[in-house]
Amino acid sequence: MPESKQLSPLVPTSIQAPASVPLAQRLVFGALAGMGAATFCHPLDVIRVQMQTGGIHYKNTVDAATKIYARAGLVEGLYAGVSAAYLRQWMYGSFRIGIYAYLLEQTQNDNISKGKDKNDIAFSRKLMMGFTSGGIGSFIGTPSELALVRMSADSKLPLAERRNYSNVIDCIVRISKEEGITKLWRGATPTVLRATLLGSAQLGVTSEIKDKLSRSGVFGPNGSNFYGLPMMFCSTLCSSFVANVLANPFDVMKSRLQSMTVDANGKAMYSSLTDCFVKSVKSEGLMVLWSGFTPAFVKLAPYSIISLTLADKLTRMFTGKDAL
Repeated sequence: MPESKQLSPLVPTSIQAPASVPLAQRLVFGALAGMGAATFCHPLDVIRVQMQTGGIHYKNTVDAATKIYARAGLVEGLYAGVSAAYLRQWMYGSFRIGIYAYLLEQTQNDNISKGKDKNDIAFSRKLMMGFTSGGIGSFIGTPSELALVRMSADSKLPLAERRNYSNVIDCIVRISKEEGITKLWRGATPTVLRATLLGSAQLGVTSEIKDKLSRSGVFGPNGSNFYGLPMMFCSTLCSSFVANVLANPFDVMKSRLQSMTVDANGKAMYSSLTDCFVKSVKSEGLMVLWSGFTPAFVKLAPYSIISLTLADKLTRMFTGKDAL
């Protein structure tokens, strides 16, 4: 009789993960998605900044919008600094969305190679990925953020104190020459702190809720009419509220530090983040930390819905993969 062959024990083998979308490509998708959202949401950013920076008092969001439009019109009022908003998307938005999407895909591919469910990712890990991408993007994008705040708040100043920047490049060049190049990162600490919290909550929570909803089958299977946009809408709306509650205090401090004027002796209104926090709370109360919350949320929610949905759709259109 022929000798029987001894079967070797089964040894788990790794599965080849699909090729990743290059980081550079994801950065471009993130920037384009952010620009699309900024086009619609920029007036709300202008209103938010002007409500947070003191000076002229506004009763509410509608009152602020009405007075800004009456004082400076549409282009120089509600769309003041839109060029800085676009630059901000290439310097900040691209890295925030792009790095998160890249890290998420690397983790998913790692799961696939181990034979696990690709979406079996701890919520805490998603929060850390959002924390990381938000922090990196915000530090790189602080100069554009500073220009955005300066240009958005300029029409609120008395005529003699207005800086009258012609565009975002003029703003950045003049700040470098008149105040020093390091001043382009004025307010970087609260900017980065805000962005890490915002990125962590906005991106991490969106991914987590999207994953939970897709597993629950509430919106039907992947490919159905309700699986895409409605699910992204619910995910980003919830994450926007959480992100806004956490980030708004840092947003107020950032706006005040970046928009403050310096007198002839070089003395600024606030010497540091702590000084700004103490003076603001002492003079206006604790709730000043959530001033501008309504326009910030009204802006953040559609901004998140539009930008993250666009990023997801652009990525799927050109690569066949998801962004979040």
